[in-house]
Amino acid sequence: MPVSSDLHPGPTHEEGLSREQTARLLTEYGPNALAPPPAISLWSRVSAQLRDPLIVVLLAAVALTVATADYADAVIIGVVVLFNTTVGVVQEARADNAVAALSAMTAPTARVLRDGTEQEVASADVVPGDVLVLGEGDIVPADATLLQAAALLVDESTLTGEAVPADKDAHGPDPEAARLRAGTVVVRGRAVATVTATGPHSALGMIAASLHPRQQLTPLQKRLAGLGKVLALVTVGLCLLVLALGLLRGQSLELMAVTAISLVVAAVPESLPAVVTLGLALGARRMAARNAVVRRLSAVETLGSVTVLATDKTGTLTEGRMLLERVWTPVGTVTVSGTGYEPVGEFLHAGLPPAPALADAVREVLVAGALCNDASLVPPAEAAAPWAALGDPTEAALLTGAAKAGCAREDLALTRPRIGEVPFDSLRKRMTTLHSTPRGTIEIYLKGAPEAVLEPSLLDEEPAVLERAREEAAALSAEGYRVLAVAAGSCTDLPEPAEKSESGLKLLGLAAISDPPKQVAEATVHACRRAGITSVLITGDHPATARAIATRVGILQGDEAERTGLVVTGQEVAAGQVPDLTRVRVFARTTPQQKLDIVKAWQARGEVTAMTGDGVNDGPALRQADIGVAMGRRGTEVARQAADLVLADDELTSVTAAVQEGRRVYTNIRRFLLYALAGGAAEILIMLLGPLLGLALPLRAGQILWINLLTHGLTGVAMGAEPASPDAMHRPPRRPQQHVLGDGLWQRVLRLSILVTTVCLGVSLWVRHAGGPWQTVLFLSLLTAQLGVALGLRERVLTRRNPSLPAAVLAAGALGVAAVYLPFLAHLLGTSAPSWPDLAIAAAAGLAAFAAARTESRLAKSTGGSSAATVMSRPGHAPAR
Repeated sequence: MPVSSDLHPGPTHEEGLSREQTARLLTEYGPNALAPPPAISLWSRVSAQLRDPLIVVLLAAVALTVATADYADAVIIGVVVLFNTTVGVVQEARADNAVAALSAMTAPTARVLRDGTEQEVASADVVPGDVLVLGEGDIVPADATLLQAAALLVDESTLTGEAVPADKDAHGPDPEAARLRAGTVVVRGRAVATVTATGPHSALGMIAASLHPRQQLTPLQKRLAGLGKVLALVTVGLCLLVLALGLLRGQSLELMAVTAISLVVAAVPESLPAVVTLGLALGARRMAARNAVVRRLSAVETLGSVTVLATDKTGTLTEGRMLLERVWTPVGTVTVSGTGYEPVGEFLHAGLPPAPALADAVREVLVAGALCNDASLVPPAEAAAPWAALGDPTEAALLTGAAKAGCAREDLALTRPRIGEVPFDSLRKRMTTLHSTPRGTIEIYLKGAPEAVLEPSLLDEEPAVLERAREEAAALSAEGYRVLAVAAGSCTDLPEPAEKSESGLKLLGLAAISDPPKQVAEATVHACRRAGITSVLITGDHPATARAIATRVGILQGDEAERTGLVVTGQEVAAGQVPDLTRVRVFARTTPQQKLDIVKAWQARGEVTAMTGDGVNDGPALRQADIGVAMGRRGTEVARQAADLVLADDELTSVTAAVQEGRRVYTNIRRFLLYALAGGAAEILIMLLGPLLGLALPLRAGQILWINLLTHGLTGVAMGAEPASPDAMHRPPRRPQQHVLGDGLWQRVLRLSILVTTVCLGVSLWVRHAGGPWQTVLFLSLLTAQLGVALGLRERVLTRRNPSLPAAVLAAGALGVAAVYLPFLAHLLGTSAPSWPDLAIAAAAGLAAFAAARTESRLAKSTGGSSAATVMSRPGHAPAR
């Protein structure tokens, strides 16, 4: 199909490339596509899971148990390792597949001129020198230079962050206006352009190439790595001590070696990887139900550690759609409600419907804006889909506002068809249309930038009226609005040329248009503030717009919008005028490199950073941040591949939900560690202190392992599914440098282990004194005490959420009783059937441990405020408000 005559590319390009030229260039430059991320082999995924420090300890325990022919315990530990590895590998593979499916949202085809005809080809087949044919809604497939353009407007927000589309002109004075970038979108007009760079050589490709894989460990991995080293050293040391003491008492080397290995397994919380993996997998499942794709399981927990949330503006905090929010007329001002392009909303003046005179004045502005307009609204194809628009987003906003007032352009055009126009261009900054009326007169409507319209040469108005309008336009611009001035007039004859109609017009008013914040943005920012997370806005947009959005969503509060140093531009950063980037809350006109530098500055202070974004310009910062969050629907392929979490529905509330999930996971990990380490320490203390009290070998190796299997295997894993605390999002983030056993947890482990040890040894001594089966009672007491601790550490004991924990406790108790009454188990474990009073004594030990754990939980909660206050008062963190 030949190119239309008004846009033909000139005599040197009218044929485009030939088939032979295209094939040669495709071979020379390669496909016009970003290099796909390297495929991760199954072995690489498995290897990454097996490098976990605690998994390494467990693998060593497997080797030791095999070396001592303790094959049953080797199998048990191996199953734990297999479970953890399988869940982690499966989740990461599923996430990669989900992100690959989201990649289908990118433009797959392009229109090019080849061999003298217009053809549709795969965008990957576009080559340098190709002649592109572009129209409204087309995604520019490669970097190009304009040959011809008609009223061309391009959305470059994915590259620049600028919400307002850019005017493009093939022959204007600004060379940049003749350049098109890959990944940008034509929102109005038509063009023909010559491709100058494709694939990795395009602006989009060069940014993508800078996204190197992140190598640093996540906060959870760092904490668990430190814990694994400490546990390995302490456990091996204590168990060697038990081995030496047993040999000094005359016990056999084989018996004490098996006992020492059993204590290693008992002291090491081998279910911790399973608890971590289960908690992360459940969190990932909850996130998936809310349309958030977790690409790495550790990303869920990392969000729980976040102390700084750096967010892009366009499409992340804002809707990414222009909206008419205010209309000023010489009679008064009204505000307009509604969201997106849906023509539903109200007009209010001081909170009430406007008076008739003001309503009529506003209607005149809207009628003029609807008729002097080249955009169109697109109703949703499905009930749940949003309204869309074709053309200039600001013109679409005017159409939506007019439709809300009952002035649909289709209806207006029936009685006032367009008969002439002076198109908008970047030099005139205004547009004029002429319309015939049933009365035989011609109506003139003009709209444009205030500086191009509020002039005496165009408007027949008193100087005072023009000055008021200029002041109002300046005030609205300072609030971040894009302002259009609207005027109208009439004549009896069609002027030739049409430009002669642009004089003696009446000023109708001003239209204030913006890309408004999403309805959930303010709630999300306030939720982060309550949780002690510092929010920072980083955008390529205009400073006034950035300041206004930051104020509206709560990133800036009170007088902060006017405070020096809280709002800066990329130019100030580049000039070295901002010595401390972490003191700034709003960055405007930033480049991709500056976004990266800002994230690095926060990380250099030891903060855990999250970065949300959707554009190519966000890619480097998304990759650098501890957790990158990309928008899946609006987001670019570069952003999705750089992120750890992809929000498939672009809802920002999923970020706070993920933070809550991360905190839930970490809280459950610490709860499990308190439970498991207290039990393991109690077992070691019993083995150390028992002989000093006359109990030669307090517990057999098989009994230790059976207790460990029931408490860590069943009950411990169930603890990983405990629900989030109701006040999880009302507490500050934990200190990034905090050890996993920090904030008083190891002291709680010590207190609980001493109490369990004291109760269990006391019970066994009492039964031995009475001539009963003291070792069996000690075995049952230690089991019930640990199960009592598990229930006592719950946030709410009687909650119906996570019924698996009480069920696991009951099952573990039943299996513990079976170990003393079933003959084959009793023979295997060396137990004997106790009397009913002895069973009651063992149960009493469990109740005592339950009461101690409840007391510990209450004490920890009541003293948690001091540590919270310490975190909240750290420099760089906003206090909860």
